Amino acid sequence: MSMFFTIAVIVLVFLVIFQIAKASEYVSILKGDENAKAQSNKINGFLMIVFLVLGLVGVYLCNKALFPKTLLAHESPSVQGEKVDSMLWVTLIITGIVFIITQILLFWFSYKYQENPKRKVFFFPHNNTMELVWTVVPAITLTVLVVIGLRNWFSFTSEAPKDALVVEITGKQFGWMFRYPGKDNIFGKKYFRVINDAQSNPLGQIWADNAQYNLKADPANFDDIVLSQTVYLVKGKPAKFIINSRDVIHDVGLPQFRMKMDAVPGTPTTLWFTPKFTTKEMKEKTGNPDFVYEISCDQMCGNGHYSMKGVIEVVTQEEYDLWMAKQKPNYYAAFPDKDPANQKPVTPAAGADSTKTLAAAK
Repeated sequence: MSMFFTIAVIVLVFLVIFQIAKASEYVSILKGDENAKAQSNKINGFLMIVFLVLGLVGVYLCNKALFPKTLLAHESPSVQGEKVDSMLWVTLIITGIVFIITQILLFWFSYKYQENPKRKVFFFPHNNTMELVWTVVPAITLTVLVVIGLRNWFSFTSEAPKDALVVEITGKQFGWMFRYPGKDNIFGKKYFRVINDAQSNPLGQIWADNAQYNLKADPANFDDIVLSQTVYLVKGKPAKFIINSRDVIHDVGLPQFRMKMDAVPGTPTTLWFTPKFTTKEMKEKTGNPDFVYEISCDQMCGNGHYSMKGVIEVVTQEEYDLWMAKQKPNYYAAFPDKDPANQKPVTPAAGADSTKTLAAAK
């Protein structure tokens, strides 16, 4: 609120100064002082050149100061992100050249063609050639940029390579959940009506028959791994995200990888990319020991939207295999008694045949 008030005061001060200046000008004209008007025009023309120079210098200084803080200061850590960077650079170069040319012409013309009693007015109502040029050239340029963008988009959302690591991402207010297929490499079926956080079933996996909803248990669910907030990917291996939402529309934002995709309830979406650098390597490249690959929610989704963040940990294949070997299926979290680690070893009774007792335990 204080910021809004400050801006409003600044705007009002400028308006007051402007109105006072104009009033003074009109008073001078009414008194027959034409010299005051001519002098005012000269001052305004000179200020146009000053604003032009200061503006271009300001653009340069802002770019120099802020560019290192942007994502473009470092190469994209994904193969597909390189195409996005290339497309963005082409767009910035084209629009940057147009911006500089138009601003120079705008301010220079304001200075050069200020009111002059010795100059006759030249009326220039229409020119077909100029109309054609400034209509067709931008249209062709924009069409080329759109075609490049669509080509990249279709490549990101096309079918991923067969050897891709497939991860399911589900958004909820206000966090992310990740599911890996187990050793069978198949995701078990889900049903939203059986979602139950209290019973460690945040995705609605179908572990048992359910007569109420006419559901059959899906054995493929028994080895699926479900994690929250952190997902592991492998350097150099394509990763395919199958994206869902459990409540409202979210958006999986992958700023470092230059990608994003909506998470829509009931409508799975996909994208895939190939990480180029591990998290450790990016810490060295950026000189930031706290660097992390972030998953942000790029769609306003409620009061806690700002806190909806996740982390992507990119590791080597060996590190990934070691990490995966330590993970347990979510089935064991829902049914701890089924977890082999919780099974009590069978101790043979005194005097009993240990061989028979072990066989009975199996």
